[in-house]
Amino acid sequence: MTLQLQKPATGAVPIQAIDRAGWPQARKSLSAPHRRWLQTMGFDGAPGSFGLLPDESGALAEVWVGVASSADPYALSALPGELPAGRYRLGDRGLALSPEAAALSWELGCYRFDLYKPARELGAQLQLAPSADASRGALIAAAHCAVRDLVNTPAEHMGPAELAETVRMLAKQHGAKFKQTVGDALTKAGFPSIHAVGRAATREPRLIEMNWGDAKHPRVTLVGKGVCFDTGGLDLKPADGMRLMKKDMGGAAHVIGLATLIMALELPVRLQLLIPAVENAVAGNAYRPGDVIRTRAGLHIEIGNTDAEGRVVLCDALAYAVEQKPDLLIDMATLTGAARVALGPQLPALFCRRMDLARQLVDRSLELQDPLWHLPLWQGYHRSIESDIADIVNTGKGPMAGAITAALFLADFVPETTDWLHLDLFAWNDTPRPGRPVGGEAQTLRTLLALLESRYTA
Repeated sequence: MTLQLQKPATGAVPIQAIDRAGWPQARKSLSAPHRRWLQTMGFDGAPGSFGLLPDESGALAEVWVGVASSADPYALSALPGELPAGRYRLGDRGLALSPEAAALSWELGCYRFDLYKPARELGAQLQLAPSADASRGALIAAAHCAVRDLVNTPAEHMGPAELAETVRMLAKQHGAKFKQTVGDALTKAGFPSIHAVGRAATREPRLIEMNWGDAKHPRVTLVGKGVCFDTGGLDLKPADGMRLMKKDMGGAAHVIGLATLIMALELPVRLQLLIPAVENAVAGNAYRPGDVIRTRAGLHIEIGNTDAEGRVVLCDALAYAVEQKPDLLIDMATLTGAARVALGPQLPALFCRRMDLARQLVDRSLELQDPLWHLPLWQGYHRSIESDIADIVNTGKGPMAGAITAALFLADFVPETTDWLHLDLFAWNDTPRPGRPVGGEAQTLRTLLALLESRYTA
């Protein structure tokens, strides 16, 4: 293990954290040769930068690393893959990093997806004194990395059945109840839209469900889009559009990660996890543009485009969720390209009927460096998804406001009396940054966890 929660060993090399504002004062504590060396290297406390200082014998004496703040979740992320092999500890001459941030950032910096290639051995070990905060940081990092692994795994090895097995194992670990409704049983159980989207695939569609917690506690329901691969269906995607569609189950991966944290931290909630898991494939029995599908809620959907399948599978799961009258309902989905056009890959879009809750979440997300951004459920655009032959259509009548019309579609299945959050996210890093390699990414987990903890443990 590269993170060790134990008393640092004698001789462990100190890592001194500093921000840009504090660097001019901190550098005065260094010897003149060390000051000149770091100046030559261009070190100025910028987040993600670092410099190595030798002692008189030429051995490594200490490491200086630039951070955004003492709670920077990526404070040490640039170090694990770059430092020489050896033992390291937090120093006491710069900013005092929180143990949670230190553990989280170090572990995120260690992440590599190595299922199909030899693992890279990292010789640098960070030793942190055991504490509840350090353990929490390690736990959150593990949840982040699990989300990344799920998203990065190719669809060949992460289909609906494998996604269900992941939830089953999680349920077993935490003493939760697990069940799944598979294939044609979906129509009998009242989930016709999930079945319609997934019926053309050789791997059967299913609704995955997990329940955990005390029945006396408030119910929190998490719903995640589990489209394990999206060809676009009969409205076939072009090759470039299909290349990353193994990540179209990113919403499911996120709710699994969040559920893991809820159970591991034993939050006083009654948790329900729902994942409609399908593969949107092409075959003779595939659902078609122009079809009308009856949903669990009784609304009829006209299919304008088979590539807008995420909202079609989610609507049955949301309708089922609200039957249980949750205190809070959260759905997460890699739903629209329009959200990425509006906000880019690093900012998930948040939709929420309560302006006060939305503002609270945005402020908290910026504080935690786990950002999201509020977009409006603008009712004036609802006419764009109203059908001439059914209740609603799964595509808007034009290219504008696509993320909003998708959210409005889902809102038709959630009563206004239900506290509901919808997150349209990318679940992917397209450029590398410290602690965030190219590939699957966990977004907003820490923000949502903070919301749940403040709401249910205050």
